[in-house]
Amino acid sequence: MNEQKRALITGITGQDGSYLAEFLVAKGYDVHGMIRRSSTFGTQRIEHLYRDVHSSDRLLSLHYGDMADGTALSRLVRQVKPHEVYNLAAQSHVRVSFDQPIYTADVTAMGTSRLLEAIRDTQEETGQQIRFYQASSSEMFGKVAETPQTEMTPFRPRSPYAVAKVYAHWATVNCREAYGLHASCGILFNHESPRRGETFVTRKITKAAARIKAGLQNKLYLGNLEAKRDWGFAGDYVEAMWMMLQQDQPDDYVIATGETRSVREFCERAFRVVGLDYTDHVEIDERYNRPAEVDLLLGDASKAREALGWKPRHRFADLVAMMAQADYEKVVLLQ
Repeated sequence: MNEQKRALITGITGQDGSYLAEFLVAKGYDVHGMIRRSSTFGTQRIEHLYRDVHSSDRLLSLHYGDMADGTALSRLVRQVKPHEVYNLAAQSHVRVSFDQPIYTADVTAMGTSRLLEAIRDTQEETGQQIRFYQASSSEMFGKVAETPQTEMTPFRPRSPYAVAKVYAHWATVNCREAYGLHASCGILFNHESPRRGETFVTRKITKAAARIKAGLQNKLYLGNLEAKRDWGFAGDYVEAMWMMLQQDQPDDYVIATGETRSVREFCERAFRVVGLDYTDHVEIDERYNRPAEVDLLLGDASKAREALGWKPRHRFADLVAMMAQADYEKVVLLQ
């Protein structure tokens, strides 16, 4: 009888972490998640999966830890003894990274190195292979030299967040090449859902559309409406993460839809879902512009389609409608 697979997810309370936890639980994994100690609970996205530690039908286990604490990371990896580790933890807000570049570098860049070292030490001690997934980002491409972007496109990051992600990406590749670690990077283009944080532009738009429709808000203030992104559904993208770690050989993969849309079009569609014209409610506030903008991102996921058999199930229009409708239903329930 095969041993039940154990997975450790950093960043489990985030959008991707919650979808990945659901996916792995459905696959029969023993799922463990790392959360930061706080005076308030931030586990809303995974509450439907959580059971008391004494419960016989427990679906996942949560452990305190922090990407800034290498000793705690080593202790956690040794305690859980995972077969797979998914590193989704980061300071992931691009605009905030300009205001907190040092913190972003410590958590997003150095945190990855700390986790890789913990995995490498534990693997050497136990002799058990630990497969590692690193959440790389399309923001690493930055001021793109070619369109669409593939695994071979050079990185030219345009934010402290992107710089930190480039470091974490190459640290992962280096551990793979230097030490034979089964470590793969998923270069994920923008992926959204109703669980997206409310400070990210997509949720900011869909939540505002719902509130304006309900008479709770008058205007939505945004920065650059012309920025173009390749937007997909987060629930589709976490499946690709898992697929990477099931391969015999580790590698890096672009995960994207192959379509690019502007922030303006996202606004237009989201407001249309609730029966409004975005031009009546959206205004520009220069304070939301980034010091260095990424104008266009468009991914080519051909390698993932051919090697993994992965493809997105949700189109752009479906994604926007899903998010806008979910936010509107929340507003209605609260009234």
